[in-house]
Amino acid sequence: MKEEKEELIISKSQVKREMQALRDLGKELVDLPLVSLNKFDFSESLYDSIILAHSLKREALRRQLQHIGKLLREEDDVAIQQLLSQISQPQRDEVIAFHQIEQWRDQLIAGDDEVINKIVGLLPGADRQHLRQLVRNARKERMQEKPPKSARLLFQYIKDLQGA
Repeated sequence: MKEEKEELIISKSQVKREMQALRDLGKELVDLPLVSLNKFDFSESLYDSIILAHSLKREALRRQLQHIGKLLREEDDVAIQQLLSQISQPQRDEVIAFHQIEQWRDQLIAGDDEVINKIVGLLPGADRQHLRQLVRNARKERMQEKPPKSARLLFQYIKDLQGA
């Protein structure tokens, strides 16, 4: 009997961590665009609180986030977290692809011509000659300390290939 009571007792620190996690979840929800918010099945009071938080600043926003955290206690936070992950996954994939393109562009301009072979092998429709020309122009611009017009064109070309 005494052991059962000990299991039910949660430390203050644990309660604070759980409340902070709910406030953080509320902050992520507030940061979402309105279109994404409509995908959730919130209570009306939580939805209204999140919408209101969009217009608040500083201390008022902090208080509103605390209120949203309290309202989230009544919601299924696991389901909300899963849907939030599904919504943000395509954006994360897009950022990863963007960084890959930047890395290839920088390597090409720095002189790593093996990247051209990699791009031609990975991306169908890649024109080796056009890639070399863009790289040559970008290197020339960099040496002459001109604006990086060709580097931007190289980036855009690789991006278009990846999207095709």
